[in-house]
Amino acid sequence: MCNCQDTLIPQIGVVTDVCRETADVKTYRVEKPGGGKLFEHLPGQCALLSVPGMGEAIFSITSSPTNKNYLEFSIKRCGSITTYLDDELEVGQEIAVRGPYGNHFPVEDKLRGKDVLFIAGGIGLAPMRSVINYMLDKRDQFGSIDIVYGARSREDFVRYQELTEIWPKQPKTKVHLTIDKPQEGWTGNVGFVPAFLKALQFTPDKTVLLCGPPIMIKLCLAALIEMGFKKNQVYTTLELKMKCGIGKCGRCNIGKKYVCKDGPVFTCDELDEMPDEY
Repeated sequence: MCNCQDTLIPQIGVVTDVCRETADVKTYRVEKPGGGKLFEHLPGQCALLSVPGMGEAIFSITSSPTNKNYLEFSIKRCGSITTYLDDELEVGQEIAVRGPYGNHFPVEDKLRGKDVLFIAGGIGLAPMRSVINYMLDKRDQFGSIDIVYGARSREDFVRYQELTEIWPKQPKTKVHLTIDKPQEGWTGNVGFVPAFLKALQFTPDKTVLLCGPPIMIKLCLAALIEMGFKKNQVYTTLELKMKCGIGKCGRCNIGKKYVCKDGPVFTCDELDEMPDEY
């Protein structure tokens, strides 16, 4: 991880690819002007993208640390900065990036050798994609991988080609998809993620990475506990509360924790120690 002084200095990146994922999500690929990654990162870390005259916003880095050529960000249109990016940012344009920020999913120790269950909803796949591809690139270091992912419709899945054509073909890797409502042509599961999770009947010998809308996280955690999982087996993220990234502005302060320095990755039992305000 870079030191604080390094992360305060924006670097100029060039957008080399823009992929329309859904009606309101695009994935942007950013490289140095001469090619290569702007900086190294770990799975689950974030970066700040700056828009001149509008400010900056923090986003999960969705590409794997094993990729040495570029950084990727999957961004949902939901505010002024993300709307600008969706409308204006094109291949060949420059953008300022600073980071990486926060801690990361413990792939080098606590997750190594474990069977891992990923649970995501909507844009919640973004921070997990970095971890999934990291594990697949180092496949012999991890056990089985199950990916449970829910979206409103078939058209709302992010990185659909990876979900259906790439990840399921990897050793000991399964992808389980569900959509909220029946849809013509959809032959997979229909229903919300928490109910789908219970129907899949996973045994509580897996480590869980959980990310999505707050209500989904709450209901999935309840389902996992009902299935025999413990809260210290479940990792989630709180990156939406981050602002400056270095613990100076105080926006992400929750009790004794600063999400940008102590997180954004936490186990769910750590969340129990925080005030209810989160």
